[in-house]
Amino acid sequence: MMKKILSMFALVSMLGLGFTANSFAEDAAPMADVAAVVDAAPVAEAATTEAVPVAAEVAVAPTEAAAPAPVPNKGDTAWMLISTVLVTLMVIPGLALFYGGLVRQKNMLSVLMQTFMIFSLMGVLWAIYGYSVAFTGGSPFFGGFGKAFLAGITPDSVGATFSKGVVIPELVFVAFQLTFAAITPALIIGAFAERMKFSAILAFMVLWFTFAYLPMAHMVWYWDGPDAITDAKSLETVLANAGWLWAKGALDFAGGTVVHINAGVAGLVGAFMVGKRIGYGKESMAPHSLTLTMVGAALLWVGWFGFNAGSNLEANGYAALAMVNTMIATGAATLSWAFAEWFLKGKPSMLGAASGAVAGLVAITPACGFVGPMGAIIIGLLVSPICYFFVAKVKYICLLYTSRCV
Repeated sequence: MMKKILSMFALVSMLGLGFTANSFAEDAAPMADVAAVVDAAPVAEAATTEAVPVAAEVAVAPTEAAAPAPVPNKGDTAWMLISTVLVTLMVIPGLALFYGGLVRQKNMLSVLMQTFMIFSLMGVLWAIYGYSVAFTGGSPFFGGFGKAFLAGITPDSVGATFSKGVVIPELVFVAFQLTFAAITPALIIGAFAERMKFSAILAFMVLWFTFAYLPMAHMVWYWDGPDAITDAKSLETVLANAGWLWAKGALDFAGGTVVHINAGVAGLVGAFMVGKRIGYGKESMAPHSLTLTMVGAALLWVGWFGFNAGSNLEANGYAALAMVNTMIATGAATLSWAFAEWFLKGKPSMLGAASGAVAGLVAITPACGFVGPMGAIIIGLLVSPICYFFVAKVKYICLLYTSRCV
């Protein structure tokens, strides 16, 4: 078995090395070009040396008309509203059905209830203090409470995007980021499904949301926006006010760090702390409905277009790039997981295909606006064999030596 796995890794790696040179897009998303904004800033020094009039010769200087304030584009606004709905679809019902189909029938309703309640609870907390802590200035690690209870945010308030002079309604941004804050804690429950009391789950989620998700969202995603950058000095100010990881140059287009790594670490620690299921190894714990799991995975795939392409905040070519990459990386990951099972077990499975799709969606998320389509295919082809190896081997090695795994 191990020789087959290593052979498969070698084959996929050779394919990846052969295509990587031509796979990545030359153009990065607007987030990666912040420094270029400085070059586009108006330079006033040359003009002032020639155009400064003598005071005695000037009677009344005409007042230059102020530039009009940016107005949200209806197309961008409509796309962000649709993206918000799509990410909501990922959680309820997508994630709920995906997890619900994987547990035993007697625990199906509890998993659905946990997902539904976590989404509702995180939405309320996001409006009360979450948005303010994540997306206002303060320190490199936490925002402030200036927008707690959404204070000062009206239908006329606007938020920055990644292009100078382009804005969207701030309430749309609040709603879009709410769905991210709601799905991330819900992802964790899959790690200790069937093993925690409902009250304990809710208490844990409140604490984790406050002290893990919000600081990470602020560190990775918060900055003052491109309009705040006019020259080198203003860029220094923006970097000083930004989240710690953003200022360090972290690139996370749609949540690879904030959502997936963050939730994955929490789930791993949670699984170790809670321990294995009662009766594990003595009674059947097979998924009770792979039909529901497939439906849930399909809804996750569809909703993920809003997750990734919506993170561009504008309806333009980079949103299209993120959408294409999300589609083909997921397809490649589905194929590679299914063929890995076929090669190692003699036949593919629906559970494997669904697992491969989710692995591909997760893998492409942080890079969906930064790589080209061929790079996305390579990412999809590589991620599934790695995940399959951990599911098929590492998990059981962990169980053998610690007796703490799922």
